Amino acid sequence: MGLARHVVCAMSGGVDSSVCALLLKRRGFNVTGVFMKNWDSLDESGVCSTERDCEDAHRVCQTLDIPFHQVSYVKEYWHDVFSNLLKEYERGRTPNPDILCNKHIKFNHFHKYAIHTLGADAMATGHYARTSQEDEEVFQQAHIAPPTTLFRNRFEIRNPVRLYKGADLQKDQTFFLSQISQDALRQTMFPLAGLTKEFVKKIAAEAGLHHVLKKKESMGICFIGERNFENFILEYLEPKPGNFVSIEDGRVMGTHKGWFTLTLGQRARIGGQRDAWFVVDKDIATGDVFVAPTTNHPALFRDTVRTDRFHWLTVDPPAELAKTQMMECHFRFIHQMPLTPCTVTLNMDGSVWISLSQPVRALTPGQFAVLYKGDECLGSGKIIQLGPSATDTCAPASPGGHPTSQSWQLWITQLC
Repeated sequence: MGLARHVVCAMSGGVDSSVCALLLKRRGFNVTGVFMKNWDSLDESGVCSTERDCEDAHRVCQTLDIPFHQVSYVKEYWHDVFSNLLKEYERGRTPNPDILCNKHIKFNHFHKYAIHTLGADAMATGHYARTSQEDEEVFQQAHIAPPTTLFRNRFEIRNPVRLYKGADLQKDQTFFLSQISQDALRQTMFPLAGLTKEFVKKIAAEAGLHHVLKKKESMGICFIGERNFENFILEYLEPKPGNFVSIEDGRVMGTHKGWFTLTLGQRARIGGQRDAWFVVDKDIATGDVFVAPTTNHPALFRDTVRTDRFHWLTVDPPAELAKTQMMECHFRFIHQMPLTPCTVTLNMDGSVWISLSQPVRALTPGQFAVLYKGDECLGSGKIIQLGPSATDTCAPASPGGHPTSQSWQLWITQLC
């Protein structure tokens, strides 16, 4: 049969990546586990679990009898992810560092390290996702020379690898993979593709990996963890106090420490207010943060967004969209939020307008608009502009007070 294929598995110290490595080992691959350190705990006053996670990953590799490596991407994470995050917050946006981390770190720097430095035939991660290719096709990619020119030979991408939802729809992580490159996708295996989280836990238990089973699942910002966000961000950005202003009558309701500590849709902590108020808009020129008195206030609902240049996982936009500039599909901008039917319009600069079938609460600039066609994740684009809310007067309204579909098209045309 020849030498076993060499697969480098990204190890986080959690149950998913541990079972990922275990399954690869059982299938006869030559597996190497690598732990990535992306955040320097010495810079933090808060509790950081990086060292413990590394020890857990090392322990799993010892149990599986596979080589273990550590690699540091602290500088790369700071430059490619965290500095971008700070700039976005200062612009009044709310970025998604987990998507950026996968794009710039795991499926870029780590991918190159696995293939070129460690000489792997493929890399693997514990994401709940699947692709259109079989394992043997993944290994064939290792022997395809990278393009030597800026532009790819069109034949290279006539059969692009596609990204599909994992079998466990509750845990599907294609949302977080929506910005990765076609090159990385071609050389990545997702051993958990057809498994549920409960079954993964069962495999871990039967293999005696109890120390990773006991760990609480991480739900915080990628590599920063669960801590008070306002306190954390104010360690890096100077406070810029401003007013909370009622969207209904312009009254000043209270003060905040900086618009970047707040995101659209969240409850605003306003001293002296008995009722809950929610953030509906921000003006970074004045520092005003506009708030509304109910969680489902009309000012929070919009049904149109514009992205920056859209990242198609297959490199080119779908044929239907390229041909007609319009396409029906589904949208989400938060992981696990229900998919919303939408119409996508392709602009000349590669950006897209997304018109939703119904208004969605707290659409947020800086977040990623991720598109799906059936089970396929098509890719994503960063939201840079919102259409008007039901309370805005810039678009003509129907008798019910909500903009009509015709007025949306007119409004978009005027903006473009």
